[in-house]
Amino acid sequence: MSFYSLAADAMVAFHAAYVGFVVFGLLAILIGILCHWRWIGNFWFRVIHLVMISAVVYENLMEIECPLTTWEDQLRLKAGQVVETGTFIGRFYNRVLFCEGEPWVFTASYCSFAALVVLSLVLSPPRRPQRPRWLAGFFSQTRQTDTKHRHRNPPHD
Repeated sequence: MSFYSLAADAMVAFHAAYVGFVVFGLLAILIGILCHWRWIGNFWFRVIHLVMISAVVYENLMEIECPLTTWEDQLRLKAGQVVETGTFIGRFYNRVLFCEGEPWVFTASYCSFAALVVLSLVLSPPRRPQRPRWLAGFFSQTRQTDTKHRHRNPPHD
């Protein structure tokens, strides 16, 4: 098996992980809302999740082929493989990720899914990220220094 074939399989596995994060991330958020899980309020988790589904919707609405699919196809060609077939792992993940259907069905699905993600942000907004401790100390020291200079009595002549 060539390097390009392995890289194409890795690209498909990454693609599956991307889809899994988006799908199972929303599922976890919705369950977390019901179960009052604190971790679902993590700001960065929620922002990354929203950006990932937004990218999918944007690509679909603009009729842009997913770059992960494009890279996989290019790697398969360099490996001397037919793009549609690939290796066992590649075929397996492709069957899981891609199914046949009318384009409007996918557009409606992606947009509905994104709407659910936005609704989850409304129902359970993420917590604001806290400033790292080392930065918090820096800003509090700066503020104290500025305050000392402002309140100092002017020198007497």
